[in-house]
Amino acid sequence: MYDVLIVEDDPMVAVINKQYVMNNSSFRVCGTCKDGLSAFEFLKNEHVDLIILDQYMPRMTGLEFLQEIRKNKIPVQVIMVTAANDSPSVEEALRLGIVDYLVKPFSNARFNQALMSFIARTEAFKDKANVDQYTIDGLLAAATTDSISDLPKGIQKTTLERIIRYLTDNENKELTGEEISEAIGLSTVTVRRYMNYLIARHEVTSHMNYETGGRPKMIYRSIIR
Repeated sequence: MYDVLIVEDDPMVAVINKQYVMNNSSFRVCGTCKDGLSAFEFLKNEHVDLIILDQYMPRMTGLEFLQEIRKNKIPVQVIMVTAANDSPSVEEALRLGIVDYLVKPFSNARFNQALMSFIARTEAFKDKANVDQYTIDGLLAAATTDSISDLPKGIQKTTLERIIRYLTDNENKELTGEEISEAIGLSTVTVRRYMNYLIARHEVTSHMNYETGGRPKMIYRSIIR
């Protein structure tokens, strides 16, 4: 499970962001800070994998905080969640290596897509001395569905083609992993791995459905073109 720190000066927005994080069972909120200075102090004593960061805050802006953690080489990833949509802010955030940039207001589905991008990036580097070009392309969203050779470990070309064909045939439909698994004849674990890969390539979106009457299920929707 990944530990998330929310850095947001608006209490209501902080609560919403916390709920969005908790909607994904792979994450837990380990703390909330109202500004960059208190967040920097928090990082000195607590383990954090991911920061949900606002820009407009007192004492230290989000970008100033981001610059500070990069200067100090603190190994934590950041998703910007802010009303700041001016070009200089977005450009600077991207230059500083953020995972994603969400402009308020946004949907739960878009927030979860950002979380899944974080997971894909983290898993891509886990226990690996080197990363192949295709994995890098996927993380930078530079790959296309027409280029599926030299796939990363654990992703097979024929299986990926089957899943992409099924998703294309069911364009605009919301599908559970179980539905995809049953239709294609793959295990749900395998389907989940491939869907996470396609999410990282921004070809699939996902959100958690809590209205199933039982265990919450991840819902996938193809945006392959």
